[in-house]
Amino acid sequence: MKKDDAELLDERKIKILDAIIRNYLATGEPVGSRTISKYTDLNLSSATIRNEMSDLEDLGYILQPHTSAGRIPSDKGYRFYVDHLIQEKDKEVTDMKEFVIEKTQKMEQVLKQVAKLLANNTNYATMITAAPKHSNKVKFVQLSCVEEKQILAVIVMNSNVVRNRIIDVDEPVDNESLLKLNILLNTALNGLSIEEINLGVISKIKEKAGIHGTIVNEVLDTLSKAFAEEDNLDIYTSGATNILKYPELSDAEKVTHLLETFEDKEELVNFVTDVSSNEEETGIQVYIGNESPIQTMKDCSVVTATYDLGEGVKGTVGIIGPKRMDYENVMHNLKSLKKQLEGMFNKNAITDKKMSQSIDDISKDDTV
Repeated sequence: MKKDDAELLDERKIKILDAIIRNYLATGEPVGSRTISKYTDLNLSSATIRNEMSDLEDLGYILQPHTSAGRIPSDKGYRFYVDHLIQEKDKEVTDMKEFVIEKTQKMEQVLKQVAKLLANNTNYATMITAAPKHSNKVKFVQLSCVEEKQILAVIVMNSNVVRNRIIDVDEPVDNESLLKLNILLNTALNGLSIEEINLGVISKIKEKAGIHGTIVNEVLDTLSKAFAEEDNLDIYTSGATNILKYPELSDAEKVTHLLETFEDKEELVNFVTDVSSNEEETGIQVYIGNESPIQTMKDCSVVTATYDLGEGVKGTVGIIGPKRMDYENVMHNLKSLKKQLEGMFNKNAITDKKMSQSIDDISKDDTV
């Protein structure tokens, strides 16, 4: 949103835009000036409201789908609503019924159930990722000379995964230099996860490596691939057919492609991986229409929450629905769920019976 556009939205325009969006979210029908005059406390005539709506249309916040029809929000209007009209409420959120797990394997069972319950209670499609069974870290790096201009890099991860790579060098590297590189790499990288090997760490290693920076680059590239291979993301979806309930998403071709996305899941995995690495402090992201990187979701809104289990282990919950989805309710539920998931691994282990009871409790909880 351009700054000069935002400055043109005085309190009256904001209230009218708010009324248009909230009415359209509730009904799915274009909103006319008479409806706005009844909805707001501005005490304005229909003619005045029409003039304000015309200004909002010129600014790109609302659209008129048909001549003589009411207005509907544009993607820009939805964005303004999400960023400026939904305020954080300083009230205690009623937590979901607490449930915990005894072993990591049970996390998958819980997440599948949560995805299903969330889909049932919101009438939207949902997705949720399982936290990795372990947070991979660097255990050991060993460089050895195998030929005059070739070095063997052996990388061992804490999961005992081993990766080897032959590194070609322009000039022979003597044993003393190799020893110094081994000490440098192990001192800097031992015990670090992929998230912890940031630009600062890399810069320091390269600075100390001096003329051997190319070797460092090759080792880091091998490390990156090793992490990628080990961090395969499990993703569970539910409620994909809920999208058929919304007329604006029921076009046969669009529905087919959207359902294929949920079935194949590759695009969802790429999307979630990008989300979890770029999440803002709030932990909540909203993607409206063309903001979604997934082509098949250009007519949808996607709201995600990333939960952090510590030590670089993250998972993501997402809700997919029409652009007129109930954003407040969705964001409220995701914040509550995020809080609960982040508390899971810090709880004491419980029995299978209690675990089952906890899931039953969630299914009865209206806040999900």
